[in-house]
Amino acid sequence: MLHVPVMTAEALDHLRPEQGGLFVDCTVGLGGHARALLEAGATRLIGLDRDPDALARARDTLAPWSDRVELVHADYRTIAEVLDARRIERVDGALADLGVSSMQFDAPGRGFSFQRDEPLDMRMDRTGGETAADLVAQSTERDLADAIFKYGEERFSRRIARAIVDARREAPIDTTGRLAAIVRRVIPRRGHMRIDPATRTFQALRIWVNRELEGLDRFLETAALRLRAGARLVVITFHSIEDRIVKHTFRALEHAAPPRLRVLTKKPMTPGDEEVERNSRARSAKLRAAERV
Repeated sequence: MLHVPVMTAEALDHLRPEQGGLFVDCTVGLGGHARALLEAGATRLIGLDRDPDALARARDTLAPWSDRVELVHADYRTIAEVLDARRIERVDGALADLGVSSMQFDAPGRGFSFQRDEPLDMRMDRTGGETAADLVAQSTERDLADAIFKYGEERFSRRIARAIVDARREAPIDTTGRLAAIVRRVIPRRGHMRIDPATRTFQALRIWVNRELEGLDRFLETAALRLRAGARLVVITFHSIEDRIVKHTFRALEHAAPPRLRVLTKKPMTPGDEEVERNSRARSAKLRAAERV
């Protein structure tokens, strides 16, 4: 099945790949945005991703352009090191589509979703680092509560953290099903609930495990400085905290002396009704774009 990335038309409008040049897809995922950039006229593309499984899929997607594409197993925050290693000073556009991909959600055994009962992993890069089960087992009640509140915006975070600590005394919480059941038990039910009570806690743990918000502002500054004059940076977020970081960092770079960026989206762009109907996961997407001055 063809992977359809989020807000592709809006990203292409801002990035203008029809002019050619070298583009960096900082979160190449399954290669959907990268494919669209190449089809629209990008001359070369470097794709970064920290998930080796995603890179393997992207390699298949981008096979027709294999002579013009380089895929790199790297975190998007290391963009400067990736470009320096290739002696690339400036690029003609950069894109970052943040958050978890559909493949990561849907692939069995990854532990991102509570739709199946499986090991509580949640790492985007399974070659190292702590799993969600490790954090749940080792963190203090206070750290758990703070993370669930901060990253999940969950108002019952203290109650959930207490329940997790009580439950792990009896047996390890190492599966998605067990964690979801613990969370659901302690959140009060009030009529119809639009989302599963465990959703915010799972989101918070995923962000915590993958350090998704750490260094995001520094990445945006670094990416901006590697653009040639007139080139553009497009960022798609799926979480209000991420969007806030992008908004404030873009604004700071616009008002720096001298200015580094010109913000092109005073308000974030959101997907149209048709796209949301086709792909419900696009619902929370927000796109912001800025141009190097």
